[in-house]
Amino acid sequence: MDQAAFVKSNSVQRAPMILPIAVTVTALVILAILPIYYPLRRYPSQAVVKIAASPPYHSAQKLIKAVEDEEKCDIFTGEWIPNPNAPYYTNATCWAIHEHQNCMKYGRPDDGFMKWKWKPEGCDLPIFNPYQFLDIVRGKSMAFVGDSIGRNHMQSLICLLSRVEFPIDDSATDDDYFRRWKYPSYNFTLAAFWSPFLVRFQKPGAADLFDLYLDESDEKWSTQIEGFDYVILNAGQWYFRPSMYYEKRRLVGCRFCQLGNIIDLPMTYGYRRALRTAFRAINSLKNYRGITFLRTYAPSHFENGEWNKGGNCLRKRPFWSNETALEANNLEVYLTQMEEFRAAEWEGKKKGLRYRLLDVTQAMLLRPDGHPSRYGHWPHENVTLYNDCVHWCLPGPIDSWSDFLLHMLKMEGRRSHEEKLQPQTQ
Repeated sequence: MDQAAFVKSNSVQRAPMILPIAVTVTALVILAILPIYYPLRRYPSQAVVKIAASPPYHSAQKLIKAVEDEEKCDIFTGEWIPNPNAPYYTNATCWAIHEHQNCMKYGRPDDGFMKWKWKPEGCDLPIFNPYQFLDIVRGKSMAFVGDSIGRNHMQSLICLLSRVEFPIDDSATDDDYFRRWKYPSYNFTLAAFWSPFLVRFQKPGAADLFDLYLDESDEKWSTQIEGFDYVILNAGQWYFRPSMYYEKRRLVGCRFCQLGNIIDLPMTYGYRRALRTAFRAINSLKNYRGITFLRTYAPSHFENGEWNKGGNCLRKRPFWSNETALEANNLEVYLTQMEEFRAAEWEGKKKGLRYRLLDVTQAMLLRPDGHPSRYGHWPHENVTLYNDCVHWCLPGPIDSWSDFLLHMLKMEGRRSHEEKLQPQTQ
């Protein structure tokens, strides 16, 4: 897809601007205030729970097919259309939902935000089939590397798979930032590696500034993924936070540090170098043969104020694609991702590595209705929490990311074969 294919011209009718630059700069501080990596509630380590109502996946008409029309379709360009059959799980049937994304538990009065599906332009994208997914990943492993939005995605996937089987906790550590889950019937492993910047960082002290070492990957994930079959990488939101930038262990500037003797660099300076470092770390792994997915940026939707000044996300329906546009900081982040991804993909091909783009940006730009807002805690709780217009309710729009992912996995065999037949241009 053209990088700016869904960047609308100024003549297109737009909704009120949903992400003023000032909001974007401060909005993601909410990620530090919320306990963003709230642990999944422990599930009995010896139990495997199956949903009896789900039929077995064995009939001939459900065999996995790679249809020619699906191969030609750009699944990431389209609109949201009603889906009265959704959702496919609830907070009563899935224990993996993060408390702050458990919108129905905490009293969200409407449920329309759950009843939409993504419709690509010119073709159809099937709803996620948990049986197909588990058949494809049988005997394999998948790692989610990045910030709490990546964890949000993994929890969505666990809930979607719960119609077939719940995983058991197979973690080697008690650290809830780094969990492993096993699906015994399929010998499939899911893992989460929390790394909000992807590079090495130190938490802020009194000055509330993160120290980011832009040319050093975060070894908490980069030394652990070599044996994984799929790695889903994401980052972006935390780069709007005030930070100090280091390269070769020397301070080179900062992001919004407001220190007069240090040069203030744009957010994309640090973000670009961090992506480059992360991709370089992957490409340098001697025994890594997995597929690397870059999951693109999912915009937040604060309106009528900043995150800490009453900003909220109270819309009840998706935007149509002609009602808003990717612009300002959101556009810069997206284009930075595209440029660094293409460069990494080119380098990776020289080593036989595969890169794939899980491009959710347009779809999620159109979903201001899908965030928890204030429905991530009880109104009477004595806690300092702000309206969350960054994460996504479960069930909710983020479930569509697994629709995308399954489609890409189904197409993977043919695509990989075609790439092997292409001559390598030096």
